[in-house]
Amino acid sequence: MAKKLRMTAENVNVSYGKKQALFNINMDIAKNAVTALIGPSGCGKSTFLRCLNRMNDTVDSCKITGKIELDGEDIYNKNVDVVVLRSKVGMVFQKPNPFPKSIYDNVAYGPRIHNLTKTKEELDKIVEKSLKRAGLFEEVKDRLQENGTGLSGGQQQRLCIARAIAIKPEVILMDEPCSALDPIATATVEGLIAELKEKFTIVMVTHSMQQARRISDYTGFFHMGNLIEFGTTEQIFEEPKNTKTKDYIVGKFG
Repeated sequence: MAKKLRMTAENVNVSYGKKQALFNINMDIAKNAVTALIGPSGCGKSTFLRCLNRMNDTVDSCKITGKIELDGEDIYNKNVDVVVLRSKVGMVFQKPNPFPKSIYDNVAYGPRIHNLTKTKEELDKIVEKSLKRAGLFEEVKDRLQENGTGLSGGQQQRLCIARAIAIKPEVILMDEPCSALDPIATATVEGLIAELKEKFTIVMVTHSMQQARRISDYTGFFHMGNLIEFGTTEQIFEEPKNTKTKDYIVGKFG
C-alpha cells in the first residue's frame, strides 16, 4: 500500500495506574487521508487518539510506552515542546466547545497566542479563510462579533473546526465530532471532513460504522485495548481478515 505517512505508532502501550488500556498498538497514519478508529465503547480508541497530541499528559496516573512519530520525529521525546506539538496536531472534541467569546475571537484565538500574524488585516484574513474552509463564513459573516455559544450545535462544531484549522495544523484529531449533532448537521460536517483532507491529515474516532465507511480512507478496529485489524476502509468492511472485525461489522457485538 503505497502511501505517504504523516504519523506512525509503534508498540504503544498505555496504562492508567494498574489498568492497561492499550496493548502494543502499531499504526501508520497516511498524509491527506481520513483514518477512522472504530470499536465498542471503552475499547481504547479515544485513548489512542489522545496519545497522538499528548493529551494524556494531563492525566497523572497515565503511563505511555512505545513510540509515536510525526513526520519522523518522536513526539514523546523530552525535548518536544507540547504547545508546539498541539499547534501541529489539533483537536476537535465530541461536544462542540466554543469559547464564550465572539465568533471572530474564537477563530482568532490560536493565531494570536502563537503570534502567527503581525497586523489586524492578516488576522482578518486567517479568520475569514478558516471560516470559509469550515463552511461557516456565509452563515456568520454579518455577525462575527456575536457570541459563538449562540450558534446552533452544528454551527458550533464547524466553528470549533475553524478554530482548529486557523493555526494551520498538520493533523486534525476528531473525537466523535458528530455524535452530538442532528443528521443534517452531521452530513454537513462529513462533507467538510472530505474537503479538509486535501489540506490536512485527519484521524477520527467514530461510534458510527456507517460514518467510517462513508468518509474514511483507512479504518482501525479496536477491541479491549487491542488494534484487531487495520487497513483500507474498503478492505475492513468488504473483506475483514479477522473474525472479530467481521462479527463487529455485522453487529454480533458492540
